[in-house]
Amino acid sequence: MAAHLIAISLVLAVIVGVSIGLLGGGGSILTVPILTYVLGMPAQEAIAASLFIVGTTSIVGTINHARAGRVRFKTGVLFGIAGMVGAFGGGFLGGFIPGVILMVLFALMMIATATPMIRGRKNKDGTEVTPKDGEMEIFKIVLDGLAVGFVTGLVGAGGGFLIVPVLNMLGGLPMAVAVGTSLLVISMKSFAGLGGYLFSVSLNWPIVLAFTGVAIIGSFIGTALAGKVPEKSLRKGFGYFVLLMGFFVLIQEVPSLISSFAG
Repeated sequence: MAAHLIAISLVLAVIVGVSIGLLGGGGSILTVPILTYVLGMPAQEAIAASLFIVGTTSIVGTINHARAGRVRFKTGVLFGIAGMVGAFGGGFLGGFIPGVILMVLFALMMIATATPMIRGRKNKDGTEVTPKDGEMEIFKIVLDGLAVGFVTGLVGAGGGFLIVPVLNMLGGLPMAVAVGTSLLVISMKSFAGLGGYLFSVSLNWPIVLAFTGVAIIGSFIGTALAGKVPEKSLRKGFGYFVLLMGFFVLIQEVPSLISSFAG
């Protein structure tokens, strides 16, 4: 693996960390393409590596957000436990699905979840719904956690691009709190998904650990910014970021998908 490509990937790892700390997601959305397109890792290896990188960085981010009072532990732990069950199954299944199909699914889910974040929730009179800080209902937490966990384990995403919208748009948590709580869930689910992938995938640990260390540094910057960005701006910025990355991955992968069917 060329030294200059490793150096480029480590610079990009700072952006990954900032995204995780600021948005409570986006880590895997960035990490998987970096590992795949910059370092040339096979899709399954990149996905498994991203689960470790994002999971570890999210633990640090959770601690930092908790100090600022932006983590709802009951919601996060229950969502995380349900998500771990779903993520293990998704990660196990993902190891046997062709990489190009995983990447296309990854992109389509990003595009689908970006739209409601950009538009926001509306009342019947057309005004935006104001988030109400508190814990979600237990049944809703478990059901959403299982579904999101399976999907994110399957495509190698720590899940912030799905968890943050669920906590903010459906659960009613303020965006900054949804970000902090999302990191708790992501750290739990990422390692469960990784466990499923390690049955069929081996990792280049020196590269993975170096990337993780740099991403953790970036997460401190993101966490410091999270409490200062206005709610609406943070939500819409998250949505546009996810939408952009979804189209980027889709553009990269669709030609390969067409070729595989044509062949």
